[in-house]
Amino acid sequence: MDREHASHPGPASAGDAVAPIRPMAAEVFLAALAEHGVDKFFLNPGTDFAPIVEAYSAAGRKNPRMPDPVLVTHENTAVTMAHGYFLATGRAQAVMVHVSVGTANTINAIADASRDNVPVLLCAGRSPVTEVGAVGTRNRHIHWAQEMFDQAGMLREWVKWDYELRNPSQVADVVDRAFEVMDAAPRRPVYLTLPREPLAASVSEGTAVNARRGPPRKPHPDPADIETLAGWLADASSPLIVTAGMGRTAEDVATLAAFAERFAVPIVTYNPRQLCLPTDHPMHAGFDPGPLVPKADLILAIESDVPWTPSLVRPAPGTRIVHVGEDPAWQRYPMRSFPSDLSITADAAVTLARLHRAAEEQIAEGDLEARRFAMAETRAARLAAAAAKARPKGSVITPEYLSHAIGEALGDATIVNEYPLRLDHCSRTRPGSYFQLGPAGGLGWSLGAALGIKLADPGRLVVCTIGDGAYMFANPSASHWTAQVHDLPVLTIVFNNERYGAVRGATMSMYAKGAAGADDGRFLADLASGSRWDKVVEAHGGYGERVEDAAELPAALARARRAVEEGRQALLDVICPY
Repeated sequence: MDREHASHPGPASAGDAVAPIRPMAAEVFLAALAEHGVDKFFLNPGTDFAPIVEAYSAAGRKNPRMPDPVLVTHENTAVTMAHGYFLATGRAQAVMVHVSVGTANTINAIADASRDNVPVLLCAGRSPVTEVGAVGTRNRHIHWAQEMFDQAGMLREWVKWDYELRNPSQVADVVDRAFEVMDAAPRRPVYLTLPREPLAASVSEGTAVNARRGPPRKPHPDPADIETLAGWLADASSPLIVTAGMGRTAEDVATLAAFAERFAVPIVTYNPRQLCLPTDHPMHAGFDPGPLVPKADLILAIESDVPWTPSLVRPAPGTRIVHVGEDPAWQRYPMRSFPSDLSITADAAVTLARLHRAAEEQIAEGDLEARRFAMAETRAARLAAAAAKARPKGSVITPEYLSHAIGEALGDATIVNEYPLRLDHCSRTRPGSYFQLGPAGGLGWSLGAALGIKLADPGRLVVCTIGDGAYMFANPSASHWTAQVHDLPVLTIVFNNERYGAVRGATMSMYAKGAAGADDGRFLADLASGSRWDKVVEAHGGYGERVEDAAELPAALARARRAVEEGRQALLDVICPY
């Protein structure tokens, strides 16, 4: 796509040559995003957006040369929507916010994206550099106070690359570089600041917008490492896989499932970021590695930052530990001391596929019968215990029963979970049908991510499961406004226990028998207020209902689902003590 495009030249004498009007950098910037596959541009604007507004207005709001603008009324929601849109499409996304203060409001969500290996180009305006004499120069009082010495410094910990546009004619190359770095493995966010003056200036003649640089290919495993690991697998009597981040594509899920089935290897999905393995797979060993880690003689930690908690459980002496992933050392974690006999820096699915082929030559099917039988017994006992726990306790709605009821009523939905849903009690079998808040734990993620997934796939039934504390972090009014204005009917289910569960849990894990345990750890965790979250969604044209009795839950879920299917966002505020 040529940067120079004919516009409306001014009057000219007959026979005079008319030079095309050169586009301003903002136009080229938007065209460059489109060249890189960005079809939605999530925006929370401010005084620095005037060139962006002009570029869209001049080209027409809906223009195939530019991504569709998506107005979002809070920066955190904009980034979490981009995160969700990526989960649904697999494509890097772009967000733009207002200068320093807007950037500050994104850090929580950028931390989630960074630790979850999600590529988001976060753009922010910057206070104009000049005080007089340029197009875009300072003309508002706020332009002085919002300038920083190092605006990018506040989030440099979380991004792979940051840069500031300095020359308008450089803008396409800057976008190319941003995508090149962002899409290189492991994929993570990058940050670009766009001062008004170069963004509003015209670009030089004779250059073109094109995405010339593809990212480096993902790393592949060393064949010698594969042969070594295949030998260890053949020697092992109790191998175990622990994973958190595998399963981003259906092909990855299938690769993991086939490997586990063929070699009878139990898999624990510990704090999974998405559905790594269907919950009905015969080798699915649940979500807690604690019971299995001490019994294993070979542990494969696949895209797993924390495969077990060393203060609670440890492998037996002599157990071989293997870490596999695009960054198996997790180099951005300041302290991490898990033992490793072998680390393979490679795409996990490619590694497993090659290990599968190598191990076929060393492991006979008949050698695995005892392991399959033991796993079947263990799995049956675990599922029976889970089924018993999922029954309601009289009229009280437990999180286990609520999770089970969600699985029954919304089995075909895509669930976006921010902690409370119990996967042991909610069957998930379809790749891409479950996503979970990543390890950074920045609260308020799930509602925006659900909106992003719905925007990417309007026909999909999308459900956000969230605690009442996290719901408050999700900027409910901004999120529900966005759902209303952009026609994104999602179902939000609030597991309302009227407390910060993480705060109470951490306190009780240390001081259950201390002074803090005397009130069941409620100090600084008590959120009881009588607030009616169902009324918040009603204020934005949605369907809301409060549910307090277990007997009423199935019908309430059915009503909420029907509202979403009819095109209204819905929220169930479920009183769920735990």
